[in-house]
Amino acid sequence: MPEVTKPYATGTPCWVDLMASDQQAALDFYRDLLGWQGRPGPAEFGGYTVCELRGKPVAGIGPKPQDMPEPPPTVWTGYLATTDAQATQDAIVSAGGTLLVPVMDVGNLGRMLVAADPQGAVFGVWQPGDFHGAQVVNEPGALTWNELHTSDVPGATGFYGEAFGIEIEPMEGVDSYWALMIGGRAVGGVTELANDPPGTPAHWLTYFAVDDVDSTVDALIRSGGTVLAPPFDMTAGRMTVVADPQGAPFAMIKPSPM
Repeated sequence: MPEVTKPYATGTPCWVDLMASDQQAALDFYRDLLGWQGRPGPAEFGGYTVCELRGKPVAGIGPKPQDMPEPPPTVWTGYLATTDAQATQDAIVSAGGTLLVPVMDVGNLGRMLVAADPQGAVFGVWQPGDFHGAQVVNEPGALTWNELHTSDVPGATGFYGEAFGIEIEPMEGVDSYWALMIGGRAVGGVTELANDPPGTPAHWLTYFAVDDVDSTVDALIRSGGTVLAPPFDMTAGRMTVVADPQGAPFAMIKPSPM
């Protein structure tokens, strides 16, 4: 089981979470689809649930704030690791990003913020305290890839390089696709927004690994989910893009054998 036992390097995707209009329905859906376990957390953290796979944290699901003038859309938000959230916030603003949720403490667990890059793709930042992020990755039911869909690859390269030290390089053997590199290791991907349906805004897409894409899609449909891109084979494996019953899009993939 691929377990992460130490803090993630700065710029590495380390966590994903979902703010749902119906938190319990989301917990039930992902329990049945991906095998997660979790129940609403303490009131001091807004009922936020740290979902687990075999007892290890894999993702978060919380209730969507209802007291905002315009509640945020139901989407998965990926978090990039940092050792200094305040310094990263300053770098994000300096590089042309937009601050959505300023740096805040999350008890003793860590510090976080939410921002958008210059093209509008929203992401979170996590500075670990007692909690460093997902402890299970790259196996069925867990986070396995994070992909930026952007209208400006050179602009994204400059922004994420300045804010996080991420390098964006063409991915070998794949046309019009780039790798997010940290310390010489690919930690995510970048693709052109032009490949998405017209009108799709810049965004980050979360990928979860599964044992069997087609049977998992069938289960998703039975549970009220929607297929946005039917299962297909590509270089990295067999994948699909779907949305949960509350509209949050995500991808599922069975990676090709290494």
